[in-house]
Amino acid sequence: MTDRNGAGTGGDEQARNVEVVRRYLRTFVTKDLAELAEVVDEDVEIYGSGTAVRGRRYPEAAVSSPGLTVIDQEIREIFAAGDRVVVSLAQTYRRDATGATTVQSACKMYRLAGGRIVQFWGEQDTYGLLRGLGLLPDEPITF
Repeated sequence: MTDRNGAGTGGDEQARNVEVVRRYLRTFVTKDLAELAEVVDEDVEIYGSGTAVRGRRYPEAAVSSPGLTVIDQEIREIFAAGDRVVVSLAQTYRRDATGATTVQSACKMYRLAGGRIVQFWGEQDTYGLLRGLGLLPDEPITF
C-alpha cells in the first residue's frame, strides 16, 4: 500500500503504477499524446458519468480538447493497492476564447497491467466546470 502522496510502502510494482498514473495525468497539462500512448493501453476500458467506452482515442480527445487548456493540476491524494491506483485531484482549466478559468475536481480509479492503464473509472465535476467557464448560467437549477 502507498500513503496519500503515493510514497511506496507496498513494493516496487505499486510505486511504478503510481508513476504511470502521474505520467498519464500530466499529459492533460503537457498535451503530450506520445507519452499518453506509452502509459495507456490502446484498448483501455473507461467507465464514468453513466457511460462505458473502450479505446485510447477517448482520453486522447480529452487531453487535446480544442479551446480548453489545463493550466494547473494538483493531485490531492494518490493511493495504490495491488494493481489499482486511486487519485483525487483538482485541475484548473482555461477557456481559451474568453480567458475564463475555473477549477474542476475529480476522483479516479485506475487498474494497471504491464505498466499501462487498462481500465479506469471516475467522476468529475463537469457541471461546475461548465458553470465556471461561463458555458452554463451561474444560477441554481430548479427541479
